[in-house]
Amino acid sequence: MGFKKLLASLGAGGASVETVLTEENVVPGGVVQGEVRIQGGSAAQQIEGLSVGLQARVEVEGNDQETKQDIEFTKQTLGGAFEVQPGAVHAVQFALEVPWETPVTTFLGRHLTGMNIGVTTELAIARAVDSSDLDPISVHPLPAQQAILDAFGSLGFSFKSADLERGHIRGTRQRLPFYQEIEFYAPQQYRGLNQVELTFIADDRSMDVVLEMDKKPGLFTEGSDSYRAFTVELSNYQGTDWAAYLNQWLADVGGKRNWL
Repeated sequence: MGFKKLLASLGAGGASVETVLTEENVVPGGVVQGEVRIQGGSAAQQIEGLSVGLQARVEVEGNDQETKQDIEFTKQTLGGAFEVQPGAVHAVQFALEVPWETPVTTFLGRHLTGMNIGVTTELAIARAVDSSDLDPISVHPLPAQQAILDAFGSLGFSFKSADLERGHIRGTRQRLPFYQEIEFYAPQQYRGLNQVELTFIADDRSMDVVLEMDKKPGLFTEGSDSYRAFTVELSNYQGTDWAAYLNQWLADVGGKRNWL
């Protein structure tokens, strides 16, 4: 029996774990619900711990190169230790809060290229840790975020890509160790711009909106970046014409091309 338990702790004939999400569509500040199902193997196993979390694949810059890193940015422990009998099924339900800063992965029914966010499940068995595969979730914009994204669309900007950068944007309410950049191609009326990167950093009341505008080079000048930031109240955003508001800054920076 001792030998069988040892094999089980090493994964031979051991328990298997599966996570089933009730609904994969969520919003920042919401909840992702689901159930973790542990199927007993051929031998009884002591489960020392069970947890679920949210994980994102993030770009990390260092040593003149860029790498990808999986970062778990929230975690919830599901109960204490327990034993799973051979062949038995142990099911644990969970409701995992989605941080307000969680990046948007879906816009107008399409997945934003470059976004890889989902629920991870961690099962600790006899001093070993078994992490399941990522169960993807679709994070839809908050209404205030949707209004800003719609404004970019109405101004003629087209989606290019999205990525997650490890680091911190100074002067914002950021708490997570990374932030999202949603990149747009600039339309022709903004002749001085190549593209614009948009970042949302929200909490339960308001959000910082950060714009990084990539200016085209002139004949004798190099291209440069121009930054703008403003705050939007999550419960009081409807009264603003966001297309007109954004256009003031975008036209000022990129309405004409500086040739000299």
